[in-house]
Amino acid sequence: MKNLSASLEDYLEIIYNSLEETSTLKAVVIAKKLNISRASVSEALSKLEKKDLIINEGHKGIIITEKGINQAKKVLTKHKTLTSFFESTLGLDKESAENNACKIEHVITDDLFKRIESFQKYCNENSEYINKFKKGYIEKNI
Repeated sequence: MKNLSASLEDYLEIIYNSLEETSTLKAVVIAKKLNISRASVSEALSKLEKKDLIINEGHKGIIITEKGINQAKKVLTKHKTLTSFFESTLGLDKESAENNACKIEHVITDDLFKRIESFQKYCNENSEYINKFKKGYIEKNI
């Protein structure tokens, strides 16, 4: 989906993950999780609702639409794949891998992501090459 800001993608991720854990989610819970005002959350929820990604039923809670679920899964897949790539292939520590993935997942092109995803799969299937890379490059340059 085009025109979804990094911030809105983050909200969608939080909504999706939260609804996986519990059946009801309210704006106040998101505000507490992010340590931001309810007004900011309400504004973001309104934008997500206009894009048909969620339905905000106020006191009843937030419902994520099928379109929202699909978009959230795409963002989560990018996040997980990039984190894995940075950590297992490039040798970053877990925290750095997470932080970088969180930033990059919002701006990476689909083409570049598909290439990284394919390379990560190749690396997982051919670990001997990654081990050579880590010994030959990473350990010498850290």
